[in-house]
Amino acid sequence: MWWMMSNEGGHYCSKKSDDVCGDVCGQESTQALGLSRLRCILRGIDLKTFIFLFAFVPTLVFGIYVHGQKISYFLRPLWESPPKPFHEIPHYYNENVTMERLCKLHGWGIREYPRRVYDAVLFSNELDILNIRWKELYPYITQFVLLESNSTFTGKAKPLVFASNRDQFKFADPRLTYGTIGGRFKKGENPFVEEAFQRVALDQLLKIAGITDDDLLIMSDVDEIPSRHTINLLRWCDDIPPVLHLRLRNYLYSFEFLVDNNSWRASVHRYQTGKTRYVHYRQSDIILADSGWHCSFCFRRISEFIFKIKAYSHFDRVRFSYFLNPKRIQKVICKGSDLFDMIPEEYTFKEIIGKMGPVPHSFSAVHLPSYLLDNADKYKFLLPGNCVRESG
Repeated sequence: MWWMMSNEGGHYCSKKSDDVCGDVCGQESTQALGLSRLRCILRGIDLKTFIFLFAFVPTLVFGIYVHGQKISYFLRPLWESPPKPFHEIPHYYNENVTMERLCKLHGWGIREYPRRVYDAVLFSNELDILNIRWKELYPYITQFVLLESNSTFTGKAKPLVFASNRDQFKFADPRLTYGTIGGRFKKGENPFVEEAFQRVALDQLLKIAGITDDDLLIMSDVDEIPSRHTINLLRWCDDIPPVLHLRLRNYLYSFEFLVDNNSWRASVHRYQTGKTRYVHYRQSDIILADSGWHCSFCFRRISEFIFKIKAYSHFDRVRFSYFLNPKRIQKVICKGSDLFDMIPEEYTFKEIIGKMGPVPHSFSAVHLPSYLLDNADKYKFLLPGNCVRESG
């Protein structure tokens, strides 16, 4: 190596006789020096590295952007443990068995008279499912309690759908406590905050409805429907648990697509003033088997699917605008696929892999709500073999 001084500025630079990059001596401009170094680097990169940098890496980034949520859900068993198992109570029922015998089979006594029952729901736009629910439960309900907001959980304005269609529910009017609540319309807020706000308001509406200690309170979403005989059993039997979750058959889009039997959020409470709060999460370790139906996204019209997708608490799952395309939604319904193109929300790789892909078609319409079968022409879209929805 030898040293030389430039003619101007007294700057020094070094030079090797075997320098593969050539002489950069005299390059006083920072920009020129930077470009020379870049050329040095590029000369040392072979074709495979170029392909990796400019083809594979962008493809990988794009794949993570598109499928990142799937990857996260698939790896869920690595970062989240399964919840504590429920203590499951076997469910005994036959229409020809006496109530006294049924209570005894469950390990409970029989009451002299049945408890009063309150069915309380937050309502969005599920008119068909609400009708089926109330018709199923009507013989044993003391008071239907329904709260409706002019806001979705995601803070979007919505019409008062129930108020506009109340004539459909005249049969329930004598037993109905209906209330409305104004939304707060806070942009960017977590949707679960608005949902919790509305559930607190439902607590107050229950008091207006006249609920008292030891009355039964059904806590469930509109589409989580306890069977009629389940509620009759619980109102007649003594010594039932203070809080009892209900295991429901889990359906998607209609009663054609049976996902599993693992819907558990619905619950029945023996009401306690100052203690019972209307929520929608796990509150007990005890669950009663085969207690009804959960029919998720069971709508008559494609427009109702789109409204629900935009409105409910998991709107973050709508990652791409084409998820709201009516033709895509119709195709997904008939196939039994996931509206949000998601991996199943399970806690073991075995369960995740077992549930991947479309939900298998079921051709059984046995043990469904009686009102649904009595009005099969009206609710044809909920029965096997009728996946096409109205476009309006």
